[in-house]
Amino acid sequence: MKHANGRTVTAHLTYGDEYFGLLGPYEVDGGWWSSAAPVVARVAEELGVPVVVLRLASARSGHGGHGGHVVYHVEALERPTAPAPRQAGPEVAALLGPAERRAGWATAAGLREAVDWAGQALDAAGRPPAGRPEQVRTWNLSGLFRFRTADGGEAWLKAINPAFNAREGDVIALLGSADPTLVPPVLGSDPERGRLLLDHVPGEDCWGPSAEEVASVVPRLVAAQAALAADGRAATAGLRDRTLPTLLAHVNALLDRLAAEQGTNGSAPDELPGDLPGGLPEDRLTPGELAAARVLAARLPALVEELAACGLPDTLLHGDFHPGNWRSDGTRTVVVDYADSAFGHPAVDGLRPRRYVDEERWAQIAGVWAQAWRTHVPGSAPERALELVEPLYHLAYAVRYQEFLDHIETSERPYHETDPVSEIRAALACAN
Repeated sequence: MKHANGRTVTAHLTYGDEYFGLLGPYEVDGGWWSSAAPVVARVAEELGVPVVVLRLASARSGHGGHGGHVVYHVEALERPTAPAPRQAGPEVAALLGPAERRAGWATAAGLREAVDWAGQALDAAGRPPAGRPEQVRTWNLSGLFRFRTADGGEAWLKAINPAFNAREGDVIALLGSADPTLVPPVLGSDPERGRLLLDHVPGEDCWGPSAEEVASVVPRLVAAQAALAADGRAATAGLRDRTLPTLLAHVNALLDRLAAEQGTNGSAPDELPGDLPGGLPEDRLTPGELAAARVLAARLPALVEELAACGLPDTLLHGDFHPGNWRSDGTRTVVVDYADSAFGHPAVDGLRPRRYVDEERWAQIAGVWAQAWRTHVPGSAPERALELVEPLYHLAYAVRYQEFLDHIETSERPYHETDPVSEIRAALACAN
């Protein structure tokens, strides 16, 4: 999951109200559409002025948010001398004009406000910025910028949409109250606008984690989650409710919605199909799949009761606890990225690393996670919880991905268009 091949990009260039046409195509390194740095570097080299990527305008081919040909809206931070400005045609004007649900950091004004806020926060912390920040990542879920500071250090600005994401600064404070070594240092937080300023965490993201990194981070997260469950702080922290009974309501609402959108009632067959048909459209369930999902949904209350019998408490969930969100310098491992945090069953976090690691490492992670929970909750059955939770895990992510789609503008839907259906299919495969 760490690397992707390159992509071909073109860029609609603006400076304020002026339009300078379409630049490219360029071949750039790093295939992930959200990776802004190589696009910024290539366009800035062409123009001789600094630029930022505001957003994805369209994507053709590619898959899963990487590769293929991608079109961006790029804003120059200084007026370019060439090419000459021109009149945007109606189609381009509509593409670059205002849109419903556009992220704040995907507009020139909103991006400037976020960067200015971070600069002021760094000044207040006695670490003023040294030069312009570097745009690292931008997409419908977040914008990420690296600041060099006058003391020779680094800091990171993250912008998210507060309408459907956790208040990351608050989550970090809560988890840090249980284990301050587990979380990154916060330099500033503006939860109402979804802005967070973090101190730099040394090391590398743990794609392909070592045994030592697993042994460092997994038991510490479990210990913190167990502590926050035991003293009640997780339950009263105002986290998004993703407890399993609440999740069931969201799953049924999602299936109702898909049935209405696809024009089928999804009436249930007697049994789940043994084999799902191949060659299916990626963003639509067949009537048979939808009916099978209804059968699965009807069985979920009993599954929730079985999970409850495993004895693990609801607690703070990281929400995306894969190794790419672990960061280690070889001596200390820190967990980052809390936008998906919620209150729910810890086995959802426990299962998350599996798709990102090989079987040997997954066996270690599962064993370490289970042993940690047995230590903190004697008599619990964490191994059984990991087995039982899998369909609910996939359905939880189907619900979450639909939240993404409901809160992002149309041009950026290709990032997640197929994800809810893909997760429902994964849940059906588990049930079989």
